[in-house]
Amino acid sequence: MEDAREDPTVFTAPSLPKDPRLLATVTNTYLGTRVYQDTLHVSGLYNGAAGGTHRAILPNPLNTRMEAPAETGEQLTENFALDTNTGSSFLHTLEGPSFRASQRIYAHRMLPHVLAFSVSIERLAAGSWPITVLLQSAFSPKSPDLDLHLGPDFQGVRYLYGHTLTPEQPGGPQQEVHMLWTPVPPALTLGKDEEARTWDFLTVVGSSQAEAQACLAEALQLQAQGTLYIAHAQAWAQFWAGCGLDIAGPLALRQVLRGSLYYLLSALPQPGTPGYICHGLSPGGLSNGSQEECYWGHIFWDQDLWMFPNILMFHPEAARAILEYRIRTLGGALENARNLGYQGAKFAWESAGSGLEVCPEDIYGAQEIHINGAVVLAFQLYYYTTQDLHLFQEAGGWDVVSAVAEFWCSRVEWSPREEEYHMRGVMPPDEYHSGINNSVYTNVLVQNRGCGLSFPHSLRFAAALAQDLGLPVPDQWLVVADKIKVPFDPERNFHPEFDGYELGEEVKQADVVLLGYPVPFTLSPDVRRKNLEIYEAVTSPRGPAMTWSMFAVGWMELKDPSKVRDLLDRSFTNVTEPFKVWTENADGSGAVNFLTGMGGFLQAVLFGCTGFRITEASVKFDPLCPVGVSRVHISGISYQGNKLNFAFSKDSITVEVTAQAEPWAPLLEAKLWPSQTRLPLLLGHKVSFPHSAGQIQRSPP
Repeated sequence: MEDAREDPTVFTAPSLPKDPRLLATVTNTYLGTRVYQDTLHVSGLYNGAAGGTHRAILPNPLNTRMEAPAETGEQLTENFALDTNTGSSFLHTLEGPSFRASQRIYAHRMLPHVLAFSVSIERLAAGSWPITVLLQSAFSPKSPDLDLHLGPDFQGVRYLYGHTLTPEQPGGPQQEVHMLWTPVPPALTLGKDEEARTWDFLTVVGSSQAEAQACLAEALQLQAQGTLYIAHAQAWAQFWAGCGLDIAGPLALRQVLRGSLYYLLSALPQPGTPGYICHGLSPGGLSNGSQEECYWGHIFWDQDLWMFPNILMFHPEAARAILEYRIRTLGGALENARNLGYQGAKFAWESAGSGLEVCPEDIYGAQEIHINGAVVLAFQLYYYTTQDLHLFQEAGGWDVVSAVAEFWCSRVEWSPREEEYHMRGVMPPDEYHSGINNSVYTNVLVQNRGCGLSFPHSLRFAAALAQDLGLPVPDQWLVVADKIKVPFDPERNFHPEFDGYELGEEVKQADVVLLGYPVPFTLSPDVRRKNLEIYEAVTSPRGPAMTWSMFAVGWMELKDPSKVRDLLDRSFTNVTEPFKVWTENADGSGAVNFLTGMGGFLQAVLFGCTGFRITEASVKFDPLCPVGVSRVHISGISYQGNKLNFAFSKDSITVEVTAQAEPWAPLLEAKLWPSQTRLPLLLGHKVSFPHSAGQIQRSPP
C-alpha cells in the first residue's frame, strides 16, 4: 500500500529451507501435503485405535522434483516461490540463456479431490535443439497406515486403493481410500521444433472408486480445455477480490498477515461450494498429522477459539461447517461426559472422527473442560453474526448448547462456606498447572456476572437461546450462572489464575489475559492492565505462538500503541523463512504449519486493531493503529447477510456495504460514541467520519 514495489503476496527464495518441516504447504479442504514430501493426508482419514489414532499416510505422487540434466552446459538460475494470489501455487523455476523450465504445484481450489503439478518448458533463444529436464520421483505405493493394492489403470492413469488398518473405536469402519494419478516419467523433452509446452500431472483421491473416477473426469475435462490451472487461479482471484486484510506499514508485517490469511483460508472451500463437510481443523492443518508429527491431526480448542473468529468474519458458510463438525461428534461428547461421571456433553480435548476422547494422556481429556466453553462461544458468535436460527432449530445446534449447559451444572460443586459454586480439579489453558480449583478463565466461560446482558456466556446464552426457540429454561442454569466463583484479589486488583495461585508462578501461555478478548468479560482498565502486567512477566518464552497476540489485544484495549507494536512483533517470531511457515514454539519445535498461531495473530489485527467485538445486537469498533502502521483495510467482512469493507487511519474511519449477500439482509447503520451520531450504511456508498468508537447495527425500522 505504501510502495507498489513491495509485494506482500509472493514469497521467493533461491533455495529451499534445510529443515523439510518448513517447506511450503499445499492444501485445500480435502487434501494436504508439503512440497517435495512423500506424505499426503486426506481430511477425516484416520488410522489407529483411541489415543493412537492419527491422520493416515497416503503415498504422494506430487513428491517430484524438477532438475536440469548436467550436460546442458548452461549456467542456470534457480528460484522457488509461493504465490498466495493463485492459492497453493508453488513455483520452481530453472532459467538459463536458452530456456526456462518451471514446475507448478497446487491443490485445486474448485476440485478439492485434486492435487496437480505441471511442468512447462519455454525456449528463450533461437534454435532447433531439444531441451530436456529431469523429474526425480521416489513414489512408492506403500503406507504404514493403509492396506493398499494396485488396481488396473484407468484412462491412462494409475489406480491405488485400500482401507485403514485399525478403526478409531472397536468395531468401527475401516475407511476406504482410492487414488488415481498420472505416472511420472524420468524426463520431459521439448521437441526441436517446439517453442513451448506444458505437461499436467494429476492426483485424485476419493472415498470410493466411483468418487475418484468422477473427480478425475472433471479434472480431465478441464485439462482437455487447457483450463485446469486457469480455473484454480481464477477461483482464488475471485476469493481475494471479496476478502482481504492489509495494512500500510512494514513489509514484514504485511507478509505475515497475508501468509497467515492464505494458509488458514486454504483449508476452506470456495464460497458457494455445495455439500462441504468439515472434518475439523487441526493445529497443523492437513499438511501435518502423521503419527510422528505433533497432535496427529486431532481437533482441539484451537479450532473454536483461535481459528473460528477469523473464519466467521470472512466465510460464514465455512464457519457453519465447522460448527456442524461439533454437532456430528456430539454423540462422542455425550459419552465422554458419562465416562467422567457427569451429565450432558464434554467435548474431547483431542477429537478425531467420533468425538470420543483420543488424547493419549488421560489428564488433559479429563481436566481441560474449558474446551466446552470455546465450543459454545463459537456457536454464540455465529448466531449473533448470522442470525441463522435454522442451525439451532433444525440442524442440531441447540443440542450442543443445551448439552454443554447440562455438563456445567453437573460438574460444579456447591461451597456452603463461600455460598458459591466451585469447579474443582481442572486444568486451565495454562497447562503447567493441573488439578486446580476455580480456573478464572474456565469459570468465566460458564457464568455471566460482570459481562453485561449484551454477551451472556454458556449458561445464560443457553437460557436466552431457549427463549428464542420457545423452549423452557431449567432454573438450575441461571442459578449456577449467578453463583459460580470467579477468583479476584481485591488487594492486588487482579484475577488470580485459580484458587491459591501465587504471584510469580510461571504460566505456559495466555490464560487470564484471554478475559476481555477473546472471551468477552467486562474489566475496569486498571484490572485489565494489572492482569496484563502480572502475567506478561511470568509467561514462559517457550509457550505456543498465539500467546503474545492476545497480550497485544489487551494493550490495544488500553490504547498503548507502542506496547502493542512490541507484542505484535513478538507474536510472529515463530514465522520461518522463506515461505512464512509457522512453528508452534519459538525454538522451532512443535506443530507446523501452526494454524493456531496464525489464528491468534490474525485476531490481533482483525479484532484487536479494529476493536471489533461481536455482541447480540451489533459489532462494536474502537480502532487503534499500532506504531509504524498508518492505515488498516479489511474487505469482505460478513455481518447479518451483508458484506462490508472497513478501513481506518489515525484520523478517520471508512465503512462501505459492498453487497447484500442474503435476500433477508437488513439495512445497517453506524452509531458513533459518545456523540450518538447515526450514519446510514447504504449499499455501494462509502461513509467516512472522524476517528471514533462506535458500533455497526441494524437500522431501526
